[in-house]
Amino acid sequence: MNDRQTGYVTEDGRQIGDVMLDLRDITLRFGGVEAIKNISFDIREGEIRAIIGPNGAGKSSMLNVISGFYVPQDGSVWFHGKKRAPLKPYQVARQGIARTFQNIALFEGMTVLDNIMTGRLNYTKSGMIAQAIWKGKAEREETENREKVERVIDFLEIQAIRKTPVGRLPYGLKKRVELARALAAEPKLLLLDEPMAGMNVEEKEDMSRFILDVNDEFGTTIALIEHDMGVVMDLSDRVVVMDYGKKIGDGTPDEVRNNQAVIDAYLGVAHDE
Repeated sequence: MNDRQTGYVTEDGRQIGDVMLDLRDITLRFGGVEAIKNISFDIREGEIRAIIGPNGAGKSSMLNVISGFYVPQDGSVWFHGKKRAPLKPYQVARQGIARTFQNIALFEGMTVLDNIMTGRLNYTKSGMIAQAIWKGKAEREETENREKVERVIDFLEIQAIRKTPVGRLPYGLKKRVELARALAAEPKLLLLDEPMAGMNVEEKEDMSRFILDVNDEFGTTIALIEHDMGVVMDLSDRVVVMDYGKKIGDGTPDEVRNNQAVIDAYLGVAHDE
């Protein structure tokens, strides 16, 4: 596959568009440790792009660069063809990038509905006084935000728990609520950091279905980190592989599956470097 081509059609007929996000020569250091070492890859409109690698490979650090939590010392991030200046995470969110986290980051004492409503903060323009009075613009905003959230709740089939405090939910449902909160932000690019970690087989099947549906029905571009190789190979259009902060593979699932450097990294074979 030509890495710089201007879109393609997948085997199942889905249209993959031009480059949405382009990471060029990214290097990220923490003191004397290089978490990411001169890595470049892109994410295209409409695709599901997997980022895989052993523990400590730098995958979550890469998502943190994309979402604005980390600013790389070297390299650049290009979004929709424009070089992105260093931004705060909330500014990145306003560009249309939302994420979930490896460790669930929900408000345990709040209901499912209220947690998902926090995903609409970028769409809330009225101030606290206007919201307290709840008239005019504030009322219209609240109504519109609630309608968007209710659609997400229906889509992810969590109507029955909408009034339940998140702290009472089992792990798999908490993961689904976190996905719902990210979707409530109506992202163009959705970043999923190990969305199926700790799930049983049935929960993984459900989450896989929802990820495919988000991509298909909403047209959302997705980048995900995942350790379950069966899931990665089934869901992804393209896969980038990291190992000790370096990129060691990039291509279709079949290309990556047959890449000797990737095989060695996952089997623990020593590298001749």
